[in-house]
Amino acid sequence: MQVFQLLRWKKWLNMEEKNDSLSLRITALIVGLLINAIANGLTVSTNMGTSPWTASEVNLAHLFNIPVGLPILIVGILTIIVNQILLKHFDKIRFFGELLFITCFSYFVNIFVDFFDRLGIPDLPVWLKIILCFSGIFSFCCGISFYQRANLFMHPNDDTTNILRFEYFKGNVVKAQLVNFSVPTLIIVICVLFTHKVYSINVGTILCLFANGPLINFADKYLWHSLHHNFRIIKPIRK
Repeated sequence: MQVFQLLRWKKWLNMEEKNDSLSLRITALIVGLLINAIANGLTVSTNMGTSPWTASEVNLAHLFNIPVGLPILIVGILTIIVNQILLKHFDKIRFFGELLFITCFSYFVNIFVDFFDRLGIPDLPVWLKIILCFSGIFSFCCGISFYQRANLFMHPNDDTTNILRFEYFKGNVVKAQLVNFSVPTLIIVICVLFTHKVYSINVGTILCLFANGPLINFADKYLWHSLHHNFRIIKPIRK
């Protein structure tokens, strides 16, 4: 038993030694969050398609005639609660970290959707909006890469996929994504039944479904080389 305990402590010490400094991880979290919010604001403004979850929140915003930031916040909070249920225990760092993330994220997305709308993005030619939409998708994949590598806390929807993947589907990311995306798909269908219109579902949505993973992997490999994949330990390395 003592040998097992020593090996366990050694494992955690090795994890800590491999972690980046806390300051770098916090910087990556903030930068990733901002890039994600700006890029989502751009894709929503183009109406050329975005990720299924953001698209569902845009459709809720049109259904209730409210700013898009509000359904992003409400859906995010509900997702945080679901994550805790899926974990089968209360993880306070995860809970409050994700709550802080989604509060900031929803606020900034709202600001940037309004900003890009005022710039006249919705009135641009379709071909140009598609280019901007694809640029936004690539950008928010980079943002996701940054805060996932920092691994302090992340967007609740990203965490849902991780929990489903490792706790319920034995590491199968495809099954986890399918279950995760089934919820926003249902939300969109319900909204369309009431509004008879669909928003933010277009060519960009197809790109999100098939290219999110590869684009995040690309950012992991080629962008911000000093930022590594960190273990979830709050304590930084002593140098």
